[in-house]
Amino acid sequence: MGKGLWGQIQRHLTLIKGLFMFSILIFIIQAVGRVAKEVNGQELRAELATLSTGTLLLLLVCGFIAVLPMLVYDFTIVEFLPGKFSRGYIVRSGWTTNTFTNLAGMGGLLGASLRANFYAKAATKKQVVYAISKIALFLLAGLSLSCWVALIMLFGFDVGQPFRGYWIWLLGGGLYFPGIFIFTRLSNGEFFQDLTLRREMKLIIGSSLEWGSCALFFLLIGWTLGLPISLAAVFPMFVVASVAGVVSMIPGGLGSFDVFMIIGLGFLGVSRADATGWLLLYRLFYYLLPFAVGVGFFIHDVGHRVNHFLNGLPVAVFRRGAHLFVTTFMYFSGVMMLLFATIPDVVLANRLYMRLVPYMFYFLSQMSNIIMAFLLIGLARGVGARVKRVFWPTLVVLVVAIVITLWRENFPVGLAILLGLVLACLLFARPELYRTSLNYSWGGLLVDGSIYVGTFILYTILGISSMHIGGHHHPFLPNSWLLPSTQVWLNGLGGLLVALLILIGIYRYLSSGRPKWLQEPYNASRMRAIIAEFGGNEVSHLAFLRDKRAYFYQVEGKDQLFLLYRQEADKLMVMGEPIGNQAVLEPALKAFMHDADQAGLRPVFYEISETLTLRLHEMGFDFIKVGEEGHVDLQTFKLSGKARRGERALINKFQREGYQFDLLQPPLRDDQFNELQEISASWLNDETEKGFSMGFFDRDYLNEAPVAVMHDAQGKIVAFANLMPTGERTMTSIDLMRASHDAPSGIMDGLFVYLFETCRDQGYQSFNLGMAPLANVGLSEFSFIEERVAHLIYEYGYNFYSFQGLRAYKEKYVTDWQPKYLAYRKRQSLIFSMLQLLLIINRRPNVTPQFVPKWLNGWLVDEVRWQNRE
Repeated sequence: MGKGLWGQIQRHLTLIKGLFMFSILIFIIQAVGRVAKEVNGQELRAELATLSTGTLLLLLVCGFIAVLPMLVYDFTIVEFLPGKFSRGYIVRSGWTTNTFTNLAGMGGLLGASLRANFYAKAATKKQVVYAISKIALFLLAGLSLSCWVALIMLFGFDVGQPFRGYWIWLLGGGLYFPGIFIFTRLSNGEFFQDLTLRREMKLIIGSSLEWGSCALFFLLIGWTLGLPISLAAVFPMFVVASVAGVVSMIPGGLGSFDVFMIIGLGFLGVSRADATGWLLLYRLFYYLLPFAVGVGFFIHDVGHRVNHFLNGLPVAVFRRGAHLFVTTFMYFSGVMMLLFATIPDVVLANRLYMRLVPYMFYFLSQMSNIIMAFLLIGLARGVGARVKRVFWPTLVVLVVAIVITLWRENFPVGLAILLGLVLACLLFARPELYRTSLNYSWGGLLVDGSIYVGTFILYTILGISSMHIGGHHHPFLPNSWLLPSTQVWLNGLGGLLVALLILIGIYRYLSSGRPKWLQEPYNASRMRAIIAEFGGNEVSHLAFLRDKRAYFYQVEGKDQLFLLYRQEADKLMVMGEPIGNQAVLEPALKAFMHDADQAGLRPVFYEISETLTLRLHEMGFDFIKVGEEGHVDLQTFKLSGKARRGERALINKFQREGYQFDLLQPPLRDDQFNELQEISASWLNDETEKGFSMGFFDRDYLNEAPVAVMHDAQGKIVAFANLMPTGERTMTSIDLMRASHDAPSGIMDGLFVYLFETCRDQGYQSFNLGMAPLANVGLSEFSFIEERVAHLIYEYGYNFYSFQGLRAYKEKYVTDWQPKYLAYRKRQSLIFSMLQLLLIINRRPNVTPQFVPKWLNGWLVDEVRWQNRE
């Protein structure tokens, strides 16, 4: 039965601990209520009013010092236990235990329970019980020694003669220490084996300091009150009252101690009112205020345990709440100050505004209000973006604003509390400020820009309307909106211009901490090495356009994988799948997410597979389908048969007319490049080239791989397409597909057929024909609104391309369509992301030619160095 009961206790240990913590919290509430009844608030306020500020500070400091000796018990108890505890933890735990015990008493039961709770981390229950029991034996050693000192004072020096009648109390208390000391030193039991003389003396000294400091503090209070009595005579009575309080086992000795002290002080000529005031100050500075700190430590400990039990969620929630509160307050106060500085007569007549006025900053002049308003708004953007560098400027600005605001007379106390809470929340939320730099999002720029531009336009209109033209104001605004003078308007306008410089300065300061990996130059050799070792994919060849940067992931200092990206505002547009060692894909993605988050950037993955999309979805990404990628099964591709009679006829026609297929191996000769350039210019017809997800005509890029061309009968090139090697011989693709205006109809089909047959003969399994954008995307009436809007943006952003025609053209060759997706962070604007993506695609960057050593020209050429087909 005993084992069964113990098993039940073990299974429900967490619940039991929770109930214990809850019971302690109930005790705190009851103890505070009980003391509130015992301590008369009016009498306490009257007593405090008689003391100077310096005296109150002296009592406050000395009251806390008087509690410190009790920590000796806790520094000693850990010597009996196997676990290791930091000094800070021992101080917090000891302070909580001793201040609670001071107030509650309960014969040491509460102190034992709290110590068992605090120090049972790495010890058995038996070890904890033994250690607490040894400490408990010496808690009254100091009081016992004080009894002997009091007896000596009474009968040896005739000090405190009125209290000689209490000698029996003092003798009884004094016999406790000798009895305990002799018993522990003579005992040979296992219980006292580790209770060495050194540890015993440490406990005796600690207990003596505890009771001695307590008595001295009580006498100090009497000295500050300036009562005409001998303070030395009070000491014996204090010891007698303390013994009575311990014997009564009433929490804190409340009642018995007070009665003995009031009676005893009366024997010395102290009035009842003065004695009551003396005791009130003693209770306040030795019991209540240290107890309040102990409550704070206890709540901290409980909160830490709950936070640990819930994997840090409570602290994370509170920190984010504090972070949101600070950001919101700074924006709120900044906007309120702007309204007050620009249209004071209008807002001061608004009831809602007047209700909110007590919760904002207030400066002395119109210009200072405007400048401070935009300073708060600019810093609020940094706080909202969690930029590390914003903490100290924000702290300084808030402190200055609070000091200036509270400098006003008759300012409401509620505002002082609110502003103090703002500072506390900023300090508490500091771990939330971890990013290295600020990258303005379009949404943030829209909000802050609208505030500034709107204020500037409104203020300009008000200033112009306030000017006298022919002795009259402009009629379209009421008088309450008009400014009192041109000088006021010019001051405000100057403030707005200074505010603009401040906003620009804040942005430059907060955005200057960009990490090194965002500034790494284009490095083709590193990308080539990864592709050569681990293989590439359908987008790896786009790395050599030099319009994208690469994020490299390393293991033990060796490159394993890289991602291609371009930055636009606060987005990192990642092109396609990560390239390289797919075995390290998950840690590489996590590292990339972490580094991007540290830099204040949000990744957007474009044209990725369903597998990667689902993996990113588990990492907090939403997604939409952006199209389908067509694959041609080369092993089944043949010109024979009814299905291919059109292509077969086309090839026969080209052969009759003398057209030939050829593969130009890099590097291209000047005459070859010039021919291709003429074809490209004819194809573009003055349209701007695109980039990012598509190649553009560039000599260095074309020299990275063979170029498939079609010659006419005279040997002139009329169409070309550059190959996109993947580093492995399973799939290949092309990028640029261009033909001159004088090329015959169907020339690109002929080029494709030759490529399909050539690749098939070389052992390739499939040919990637690329994306059919928006194929089956956002067309359903049940599609999300954002998807349907994104579809329209994407469609019309591509200069009215014929999407249905593109898919239909590829359909005659494609045997398998693979869906492609765009993944973006949850709660991120999809519309802004799509617009930013289109800006990148439709804006070809200026790339500078690079020197490529001749030995590099063959790095992937061997993969596709085929025999030319006739």
